[in-house]
Amino acid sequence: MAAESLGRALVHRNYRLFLLGQGISLIGTWMQQVALSWMLYRLTDSPALLGMISFTTQIPSLILSPLAGVAADRWNRHRALLVTQVLAMVQATLVVIVVYSGGDLVWKLVGLGFLLGVINAFDMPLRQSFLVEMVPDRQHLSNAIALNSSIVNGARLVGPSLAGLIIAAWGESVCFLLNAVSYVAVLGALLAMRDLPIRQHVHHGSALERLQVGMSYAFRFAPLRVLLMLLAVVSFMAMSTSVLIPVFARDILQGGARTQGFLMGANGIGALAAALYLASRKSVLGLGRAILLATVCYGVSQIAFSFSDRLPLSLPIMALSGFCMMLQMASTNTLIQTITEEDKRGRVMSLYAMAFTGVAPLGSLFGGAMAAQIGAPATVRLCGTCCIAAGIAFGLQIPRMRKLVRPIYEAAGILPKPVSAITPIES
Repeated sequence: MAAESLGRALVHRNYRLFLLGQGISLIGTWMQQVALSWMLYRLTDSPALLGMISFTTQIPSLILSPLAGVAADRWNRHRALLVTQVLAMVQATLVVIVVYSGGDLVWKLVGLGFLLGVINAFDMPLRQSFLVEMVPDRQHLSNAIALNSSIVNGARLVGPSLAGLIIAAWGESVCFLLNAVSYVAVLGALLAMRDLPIRQHVHHGSALERLQVGMSYAFRFAPLRVLLMLLAVVSFMAMSTSVLIPVFARDILQGGARTQGFLMGANGIGALAAALYLASRKSVLGLGRAILLATVCYGVSQIAFSFSDRLPLSLPIMALSGFCMMLQMASTNTLIQTITEEDKRGRVMSLYAMAFTGVAPLGSLFGGAMAAQIGAPATVRLCGTCCIAAGIAFGLQIPRMRKLVRPIYEAAGILPKPVSAITPIES
């Protein structure tokens, strides 16, 4: 029964294909991310430049995600995802060409990072809103989101670990090549999908008017507003610290590329454990409290990590950090997906993308700049303290949110009848 509960969303064929293709592709993505950050730090010894490359890769999400959300509510999401994945494969191939050609790599890679950011700005809202088309049964939606997070973090575990070994043996360029090849899997999965539901496309008003409607809907409805704001704060702080992992690996823990891979792998183990825990849950009940606890515990784990100068201690702390971050992010995703009106889903998920990845470039710049001024450990401690404060502020909003969310879950039939007066936020 536990296994059936864990994988109940897998009854949907298109979703199974999506998980398989995405899992392979994301291993390559994580390998490239580790290799890129290690190469840049090896070439420049600059924490600020680590923040800059992350900034250029993710700043397009902050600017373009709202427009991408309007597009996700208008376009055929399946076809649009095929386009974004082809473009991402082209970008990965260009990275391989640039690295093998040599020369001044830094600013070429910064430019290609910006190109990938533009592609991802459209890809993420499309991918998130496409989930309900692959999994039309709302009772399976929370499981599908958790399983998707499991695949993401399984790749996050495998990719960095492989990258550390490959970099040590053959150099960073092999990681870039493998990432380019990995896109074949996700493209094949998308092309193999059949019998996707036909969406009714309603085109009322211009793109700007539809954008204003979507943003007004999200920010006037308190549960959506509070969830998005908390996610933005945590994402900002998390990116401020994650961009400094190469600094901790080399300068604090006295290691190399393998050490960086081990740290990110430990973080991935924790995140995978959280995703599997969420996938095993049969209901969305209790996710509000989970978000509160995860946010506070994440801040505590970051502070603990900043004081560690030994790898055996840093690894379990990183695992705890990954568990808390994934629990907070995936639970937020589930709650947002289940309380959002279908005709506004793309626009709301674009705001989710802004909160999750859009603010990350600002966090990258902040983390790199602060580390250059006060050092990496002090920067991580500051970010951890901010997460604790944000978690406490979120907890104070729960009573108000539970009153607003209850009618939505009762009307949707998501809550079991015997506990229909209880909401996911109050449990």
